[in-house]
Amino acid sequence: MLLKDKVALITGGAGPNGLGYATAKLMASHGAKVVIMDLAQADPANKAAELGSDHLGVVGNVVIKTEVNAAVAQVLERYGRIDILVNNAGITQPRKTVDISESDYDAVLDVSLRGMLLVSQAVIPAMQKQKSGSIISMSSVSAQRGGGILGGPHYSAAKAGVLGLTRAMARELGPDNVRVNAIAPGLIATDITKGKLSEEQKEVIAQQVPLLRLGAAADVAGACVFLASDLSAYCTGITLDVNGGMLIH
Repeated sequence: MLLKDKVALITGGAGPNGLGYATAKLMASHGAKVVIMDLAQADPANKAAELGSDHLGVVGNVVIKTEVNAAVAQVLERYGRIDILVNNAGITQPRKTVDISESDYDAVLDVSLRGMLLVSQAVIPAMQKQKSGSIISMSSVSAQRGGGILGGPHYSAAKAGVLGLTRAMARELGPDNVRVNAIAPGLIATDITKGKLSEEQKEVIAQQVPLLRLGAAADVAGACVFLASDLSAYCTGITLDVNGGMLIH
């Protein structure tokens, strides 16, 4: 098992068909003790219980510092350490540039970028004390190609910010043996995409992908396990593309 006895905190992880829960399940199967952090209405305690009694669900909004700190304190109280952080929480909106309101901008940037910062800030001291840790943050192919299929330009900006923050944190935390990496998924079949594309549209998109299919949540979960494990011990500051080859340069 690649993650035996490791403690992993996954934000936005309670969605049953999302990247976070797929990652939680795979990490648990590799021996990790998984903590799912999500909003109260997502019922993270119930989703964690589905994984088994060794796992924990905590309520917390990633954009509210007091809630983040309280959630991380619960993790440390129960397990005494945090080895892995997956900054997965994020939202998207289909907007044209001129239609992005201030509230739209704040909502998308807050969850994806401010949330990444606040949760990372909360766990970094524990990782520095341990002299080990792996922080993995979800970016997007839209940050690299200048726009996605479903998200607006402010989503691309937020996910590009994730890449910049990842690299800066990797430089800063490397001497503490804390690795910081990002994953840039392509179009993945999750609840965010459900009902927004017809089967015909999906097929057209798939034909433009070298692997001739859209991604599955399990594809991203596997990349998370790799970056969380010692298999990637010499990887920090990288962006791992999980897009079936759609962004080959």
